[in-house]
Amino acid sequence: MTLRLFDTATRAEREFVPLTPGRVGIYLCGPTVQGAPHVGHLRSAVAFDVLHRWLERSGLHVTMVRNVTDIDDKTLAKAADAGAEWWAWALTHEREFQAAYSAVGVLPPAAEPRATGHMPEIIALVSRLLERGHAYEQGGSVYFDVHSFADYGALTRQALDDLAPAVDAPVEDKRNPHDFALWKARKDSEPATASWDSPWGPGRPGWHIECSAMARRYLGDAFDIHGGGLDLRFPHHENEQAQSRAAGYGFAGLWMHSAWVTQSGAKMSKSLGNGLLVSEVLAHHEPAVLRLALAAVHYRSMLEYSESTLEEAAAQWERFGGFVRRASEKVGEASLTDVRAAELPGAFVAAMDDDLGVPRALAVIHETVRAGNAALTAGDDAGVAAALLSARAMLDVLGLDPAQWVSAGGGAQDAAMHALDVLVRSSIEQRAAARAAKDWAAADAIRDRLKEAGIVVEDAADGARWSLGG
Repeated sequence: MTLRLFDTATRAEREFVPLTPGRVGIYLCGPTVQGAPHVGHLRSAVAFDVLHRWLERSGLHVTMVRNVTDIDDKTLAKAADAGAEWWAWALTHEREFQAAYSAVGVLPPAAEPRATGHMPEIIALVSRLLERGHAYEQGGSVYFDVHSFADYGALTRQALDDLAPAVDAPVEDKRNPHDFALWKARKDSEPATASWDSPWGPGRPGWHIECSAMARRYLGDAFDIHGGGLDLRFPHHENEQAQSRAAGYGFAGLWMHSAWVTQSGAKMSKSLGNGLLVSEVLAHHEPAVLRLALAAVHYRSMLEYSESTLEEAAAQWERFGGFVRRASEKVGEASLTDVRAAELPGAFVAAMDDDLGVPRALAVIHETVRAGNAALTAGDDAGVAAALLSARAMLDVLGLDPAQWVSAGGGAQDAAMHALDVLVRSSIEQRAAARAAKDWAAADAIRDRLKEAGIVVEDAADGARWSLGG
């Protein structure tokens, strides 16, 4: 069986054939760093990390590009509310996201470009769209003319007349309410540092054009897979595809979208006030448990998140880790080289090749662990060794090999503690900023949030310190 992936554009599973034999280019929409990461943000990262690992385990060379949107309307607004420089605000939260990704074992991307670092590519793409008649300039801003591109709406299969107006600029500033901003003229209310010179005057890019420009910069005119969360299909990915193809580029060959994390049936997000911060979760649960909870449900299925979700994942993790520990003590620990060279069970391969069927793949792992435990009971060392190698090989594909998470010297736990430190310090810095601005309510809310997560903050003359409560 060959790898088949569900293509959002065609709404069907397709056999995956790389554009270049042996190599895969993936562009994954990364974080907009306006605030701290919550569990919902990690769902997409973990899902595409599993894809990354499976492609590499299948013998392909993967170039993963995950961008950072470090300037947008919300980032500017939130930084202003906090009395912070927008670029410092963005970098603080970018580091929090990187720490969160690292904590749950997401492989680092080949490139992690920031929007602010690619103005020449963005301006060049906007200019090309103007030259080809797919955009127009008005008042120092540039807009994409959706009526100029016949396939607009093809990704999400929506007719133009059925779409709501684009909300990234006032309707009266555009020829058509559905047109979207490629370049935004600088506003007097925005800091001068948040604008760049362009042929149309000082301004900054629209959200969608950033990803098109960065994807082409690192992956070329056409690449294999574009990924992201389900909520990005429209308008973000629809607009990315329209402007890139209007510019004459092939862009993404296949689209993949991971489903939301929900709480009580509602999408987890800051806007709903139900975002569970990664720093809070990691204060109470092992990072591997959080990763397992996020990966265990098929990436296209909604994940209903609750404390019982983590309790179930913790029980699974203890079962996997307990077997690996006991088996390794009995027959010795296999090297990582041997683990990654081991032949994977056919049922596991079939599950993963069927659109990353992690739930079915986990069932194979559980069966292997059961067989290994039976071999331990029977004193069958050969059976123990075979089950141990097979279980670790499969778990490694999912980024969940217990032997790597509890490696000598506590490397994984040290990394998780470092990640938690970065996340908590960011909250402490926000509390300090709130206190400096005499926003006592905000400062108290941050302190209370940390306290609820079991984190004790002590103020001292040289700054605040934190520790995990007993």
